[in-house]
Amino acid sequence: MALTSTSLKPTKATETLHAAKRRPKRGMAAWCVLFVLAVVLLLTLIPFFLAGLNAFKSAADYAANGPVGLPRELSFEGIISFWENVDFGNKLVNSVVISTAVAVSAVILSLLNAYAIGIGRIRGHRVLLALFMIGLTLPQEALVYPLYYLSKEVGLYDTKASIIIVLAVLQSAFGTYFVASVLTAFPREILEAAKIDGAGRLNILFRVVLPIIRPTLMVLGTFFFIWTWNEFFLPLVMLVSDSNQTVTQAMGTLQGEMTSDPTTTAGAALLGMLPTLIFFLIFQRTLTKGITAGAVK
Repeated sequence: MALTSTSLKPTKATETLHAAKRRPKRGMAAWCVLFVLAVVLLLTLIPFFLAGLNAFKSAADYAANGPVGLPRELSFEGIISFWENVDFGNKLVNSVVISTAVAVSAVILSLLNAYAIGIGRIRGHRVLLALFMIGLTLPQEALVYPLYYLSKEVGLYDTKASIIIVLAVLQSAFGTYFVASVLTAFPREILEAAKIDGAGRLNILFRVVLPIIRPTLMVLGTFFFIWTWNEFFLPLVMLVSDSNQTVTQAMGTLQGEMTSDPTTTAGAALLGMLPTLIFFLIFQRTLTKGITAGAVK
């Protein structure tokens, strides 16, 4: 009996079975690595677990059951106490405004600098790139003294603008080096084709280069936001007024009178890490896509 073309065509189930057979089996080394990663993950989650567990206990409940006991009843005393004592709502708004402004400004600066260095190949671009590398290695302690007096001279001390400008410039040093390394390998054929079509430098930047490297810039902006949010030293020096301070500075008050109340400390820890955790969960697909696109390129 002659076989028809339909009977010879492999079904989807057959292809899946063959793919499963071709998949290499995990060896002992792979299982060991997986076990170590699982242990590291559990150790990383312990502080989050303890903060979440104790933030919803009352002081009496904590004293009776200890730090690892489950709460007998849901209490928001610690969270409310910390929120009201440090005016956490205002600190939260300040951190969001400063982190967003720094992330956007640093990405724009990085793109413009990298475009001139990576594609424009301006004179001395290697020297400029080396200077940006030096900027990456400078410790913040070495910058505090000049930044402090310079901001006072120009009237920006103790303003949000001062910390936004300083952090945007500092973080754009890394961004410039990162994006310039991407643009150096940008396909020249695409740029030449755009020039033949009559596109100017700005048109090439915004209509050709920007759409292609957008995932990379989104990853960069996400990291800038998180780094700025976690910044403590420079805001501590540049922002002295309570109305201008950020979430990390509010966490610094835990070194004072609140250390005797563990539920308030746990509530502060939970409030401090919750915004960055939410931000990461929102933009984790952007990070994955950007890193994958960079790996493919």
